[in-house]
Amino acid sequence: MSQARVARTYNQNHVPRKYSRDHRRVSIYVSWSYPAEAARDPLELDNRFSTMTEVRRTTWPAYEAPEWSDPNQFQQGIAGSLELFFQAWSPFQEFGRETTGHVVPIFQRIDQAGFKLPLDERVLADTDTLMIFGLDHNVTNQDAAPEEIEAIREFLSREGTCLILGPHHEVGIDDDPQVRNMEYKHHRDPLVPRQQRFAQYVRSLMKGLGIPVENRYGLRPLRDPVTRQLAPLSPSRDLDTRGWLNGVMTLNFHMHMPHYEVTGQNQKVHVLARQPIDTSKPHPFTEAGNNEFNIVLWMPPEGNRAGDVLFVDSTIFSTLFGIDESLQTFWQNICA
Repeated sequence: MSQARVARTYNQNHVPRKYSRDHRRVSIYVSWSYPAEAARDPLELDNRFSTMTEVRRTTWPAYEAPEWSDPNQFQQGIAGSLELFFQAWSPFQEFGRETTGHVVPIFQRIDQAGFKLPLDERVLADTDTLMIFGLDHNVTNQDAAPEEIEAIREFLSREGTCLILGPHHEVGIDDDPQVRNMEYKHHRDPLVPRQQRFAQYVRSLMKGLGIPVENRYGLRPLRDPVTRQLAPLSPSRDLDTRGWLNGVMTLNFHMHMPHYEVTGQNQKVHVLARQPIDTSKPHPFTEAGNNEFNIVLWMPPEGNRAGDVLFVDSTIFSTLFGIDESLQTFWQNICA
């Protein structure tokens, strides 16, 4: 495994940004191993991303233009679908650049060329807001090393920092295939297998930091059956003293969102917003009496931790799943 001497963003070396009191420096860290994800066997039914061919077949004819379907222009295996993530994150990167005056780099734990970049000063030294997208499949065995946990702890000791954690969904953990099928029929995304478990890296990081949150399930948000408009959030405005959700009514629609469960009786984690669930199809979570899931959580500064910790899924920053004024307002609140 090669290791870069400097931090690598997507296909280039990172140029450190100068600190400015009035302009935040936002960075994205994708916790996957790109080679491990791209090399997953398409014959395996579970715990992998779709191939581009599967995406094209399922969403036909959305990706039948030559720039997507021609194998001379776009990769047709799993690597192709991974590249869709980068394309869909680009609008947020541009929004962040326009808002803050700084570029928004995307770092990968292990990138396309095999360069490994653990969380250290190469990523953290010129970052004020760090977003960690927990899109690593658990089967690829990505874990935060003790040095990385300590680096994040030191990062959060700086005034004005913010750590945004986005562990993705946890689908199909039950051994009963009928329960897994119930989950599948609930979210209704043919591209998601009956088991797809994400974010071992972020979960190990949270454990090391003593953060009592777990990503659970893959739940379908409620939409109006006629207008297809996403149901508004159920916010806890009194807890949102930082104003993360000021002016925000909805985020965006994604068929299988994680529920961020607060484990134990912990008053340090504020549930800022819940999302109504589409209950037209059963799910073990709704069968237990729940009709909303936790979508935005916040841990204000406390003790030696001077920075904020926020929980929101990575799909909220992807235009694959739509964009509107309310979502851009949330982006603005993050970047301000």
